[in-house]
Amino acid sequence: MKIRVINGPNLNMLGIREPAIYGSTTYEHLCDLIRNHAEKTGVSVTLLQSNHEGDLVDYIQQAYGVDDAIVINPGAYTHTSVAILDAAKAVGLPVVEVHISKVEDREDFRQISYIRQACVKTITGHGIAGYTEAMDYLKENYGA
Repeated sequence: MKIRVINGPNLNMLGIREPAIYGSTTYEHLCDLIRNHAEKTGVSVTLLQSNHEGDLVDYIQQAYGVDDAIVINPGAYTHTSVAILDAAKAVGLPVVEVHISKVEDREDFRQISYIRQACVKTITGHGIAGYTEAMDYLKENYGA
């Protein structure tokens, strides 16, 4: 199974940005965790991150015909981007939305998730373990 893991704005600042909310784990450590889990479970993984909405749309579109599923943490674009939602709908792949923090317990504006409409599952508040949970879910339910 081939899974594309896409991270949005400020995820590259993990370990620096609001550690009380997001923890002290760095983005590099997150990537290592995902790669190691992929190797252990026999999944092929592509990791991408951008602070730019158009790049995230491109990454989703590039998954079409290449990858079997997507794990995405759109960051703040979760709450604002119809373009990312439309891209996810267009490629027709199973998508799992992941958030490190428990967004449902945070600010009012974080209660809206556009991408969720195109997702088969949402995982929030499980820290970086949410990524490996998402990968396992996709492999179990959509893998060959």
